[in-house]
Amino acid sequence: MLGNIYSSKLLENAVNEFSKLPGIGKKTALRLVLFLLRQNKDEVQSFGDSIIKLHNEIKYCRSCNNISDTDLCKICANPSRDHSTICIVENIRDVLSIENTQQYHGIYHVLGCIISPIDGFGPGDLMLKTLETKIKNEEQVKEIILALPTTMEGDTTNFYLYRKFKDSGVKISTLARGVSIGDDLEYADEITLGRSIVNRTLFESSFSS
Repeated sequence: MLGNIYSSKLLENAVNEFSKLPGIGKKTALRLVLFLLRQNKDEVQSFGDSIIKLHNEIKYCRSCNNISDTDLCKICANPSRDHSTICIVENIRDVLSIENTQQYHGIYHVLGCIISPIDGFGPGDLMLKTLETKIKNEEQVKEIILALPTTMEGDTTNFYLYRKFKDSGVKISTLARGVSIGDDLEYADEITLGRSIVNRTLFESSFSS
């Protein structure tokens, strides 16, 4: 423990704030704070301003819920993307992971969570409104790809979405099982994830005998 060893209350407060970040303990937080203290004032000011500006000005795409600088994200606004294919993911990290493969050229829909009663998330917590509108009102949508974690919670959410949209006339597919069972997409290597996208299969075939 690093409790009551600080010579400065300002230092202690900064360390406490950094240690609130995921995966950052007190020792790592202290190392980061001391690093910032060694930087010139302009660099530290720029660092702080970027965080404040991010928090105050960031938007979420009105179409897919992806993080954006504008009301419509660059992916949804890009006419060269295949708007007939929608890849459904849990979070924004998954969008970045799939984009890094350079194997997918459709658009996305970010759910914001997956069904997980132990974490307090049920079907009503999934951000589905704009997706439902697209599937109901836009004949352009031909396929949705279920690209959720290969966990019990991910599979439960996949099945819920399949049941919800199976009579819509839209093709429903899922990632090929190149991604290991129990993995989050962000931890899959780009080649494996890319192949899983390209070699996706009908969702129905993933549970039928």
